[in-house]
Amino acid sequence: MTDARLRYGRASLALSFLVQGVTFALLVTRIPAIQDRYGISDGLLPAFLAAVPVLAGVASVATEKVVARVGPGSVLRWAQPVVLLALLGVGAGSEVWQVALALGAFGLGVGALDASMNMLGVSLQRAYGRSIMLGFHAAYSLGGIAGASMAWAGAHWDLSLLVSYLPVVVVLLPAALIGSRWYTEGRTGQDPAGAKEPGRFPSVSFRLLLPLCLVMAFAYIGDSTVSNWSAKYLQDVLGSSEQLATVPYNVYMVTTLLGRAVGDLGVRRFGAVAVVRGGSVLAAVGFGVVAVAPGAWWGMLGFTLLGLGLCVIVPQTFAAAGRMFPGASDVAVARLNVFNYVGFLVGSPLVGALGDAWSYRGAMLVPMVLVLATLVYARSFGSGPARYGGGHERASAADVG
Repeated sequence: MTDARLRYGRASLALSFLVQGVTFALLVTRIPAIQDRYGISDGLLPAFLAAVPVLAGVASVATEKVVARVGPGSVLRWAQPVVLLALLGVGAGSEVWQVALALGAFGLGVGALDASMNMLGVSLQRAYGRSIMLGFHAAYSLGGIAGASMAWAGAHWDLSLLVSYLPVVVVLLPAALIGSRWYTEGRTGQDPAGAKEPGRFPSVSFRLLLPLCLVMAFAYIGDSTVSNWSAKYLQDVLGSSEQLATVPYNVYMVTTLLGRAVGDLGVRRFGAVAVVRGGSVLAAVGFGVVAVAPGAWWGMLGFTLLGLGLCVIVPQTFAAAGRMFPGASDVAVARLNVFNYVGFLVGSPLVGALGDAWSYRGAMLVPMVLVLATLVYARSFGSGPARYGGGHERASAADVG
């Protein structure tokens, strides 16, 4: 495989991550507007929101079978337009059944998209022979910041959902389709023979994959805690103003971007195990600071540490699955990706229930303990060939870009 093809494949995949970051942020940050547009009751809203990750998990499992026949690039090429058009459908409808249909399509598309994007990222990292996964997720974080900013502008100017979403889809849909021409699977001569034969389903030991599945779920419980509860916590528990309460999640997103932008360098220098351990400790310290914070600014510091710590865990979990099962990385990534949605589903209700029954300060200690539990499983991040992600990369003709 030529260096140019790898560079183009890496750039096109980064664009896909960026587009998905924009799209997802535009949906989740306008949930109140979606609820108002369709007259969805507070009691019914959680069912609508839970349906998206549930359907995404189903699609992720199905993607495992589909990519064995057509490859992850083909799945991603069609899943991304589905997600973008589903977002447009959310903004264009007028009846509850219409938004339900659009959100269902969004969930199914997201599951296939998340799985196939990370499959391609893992295979490209294998071809490069060094850590590049954090860079892809940095592009996602950048897209999330851009999408949240667009959503803020739409809300500020009181634009309808359709007016907010249509220009974004008009620009990003053709860009994603054009970029998809260069999707590349990073196959190398060192890949196990027959690992990519069409129609073949390589076996993956769930017992070996389970530690990574738990780490993925723990990380997303932490992430969903920040996204769903940071504003309420700062305002109701730490006594901040309503305006200041909107800042922690933005700070979290920015520090996530910064951490991922430099994270690959850390993995190359110190190895994946050390980076994941360091990120887990830093995230746990962040939750601890939030739990004992005497005021809003201390809470902001805690959420800043959280972003820097959590940001490295998810990309390295996908990369570790690829190293653990080099001949079945697509299968491993698809199954691992399901626990992304498990963590998302569990995190917000868990913290809310504990906060109501006990205290929100005490509730913050639960994700802290779960993130610390990652240290128990950190050795799994060193499994497999040590030619990348372990701090001792081998020089390769694929070391480009």
